[in-house]
Amino acid sequence: MNDLSEASERVMRLVLMLRQAGATDPQVLAAMERTPREVFAPPDCGDLPWDDVALPLPFGQFSTKPSLIGQILGLAEMAPGCHVLEVGVGSGYQTGVLALLARRVVGLERLRGLAMDARERLGRLRRMQAVVHCADGLEGWPREAPYDRILINALLTDAAPFLTQLAGDGILIAPMVCDGIQRLVRFRCQNGAIQRSEHQNCRFAALLPGCPE
Repeated sequence: MNDLSEASERVMRLVLMLRQAGATDPQVLAAMERTPREVFAPPDCGDLPWDDVALPLPFGQFSTKPSLIGQILGLAEMAPGCHVLEVGVGSGYQTGVLALLARRVVGLERLRGLAMDARERLGRLRRMQAVVHCADGLEGWPREAPYDRILINALLTDAAPFLTQLAGDGILIAPMVCDGIQRLVRFRCQNGAIQRSEHQNCRFAALLPGCPE
């Protein structure tokens, strides 16, 4: 098997795993298929980038597993004209996927080393729709608000600071603890009111920096 066909088979296998795990939005799956996860993985991960697993990152961090990313982006109901805020860029993989689904992506990453690596990887793939800032993200990024979509990649205890930066018909997705269980929570702004809904179980390793335990 040559390198091209082997890579294609790995991607097809990953997409199948994502579908089986509940990530079914065809637009999201197509964007994930076009975003080589191995570019965003540490060099010693072997074949793990093609598995539905979280990957270790520098500074004791971990990437989100692809099926959870697929579910998050499906809940976000992405549209090509969206202006997106992503808090917790990590490796930049989800940012790279978002760049194919949105008009502009503003990413925040508190660890400078991760932020610089993510910028380099996104530049290598020419995902110019995305920009990454080194910031803890606790206050969002008001200077470019409002956002059509806000995605939080760490446990959140209070969504209020981010909801003020959400556009009039926007959606915010964040992992939160509900009745002792981590769940994805979607906030949708409609007609001036915020509608909250809880979705599938998830597992994020850490609180957003600065949030109380």
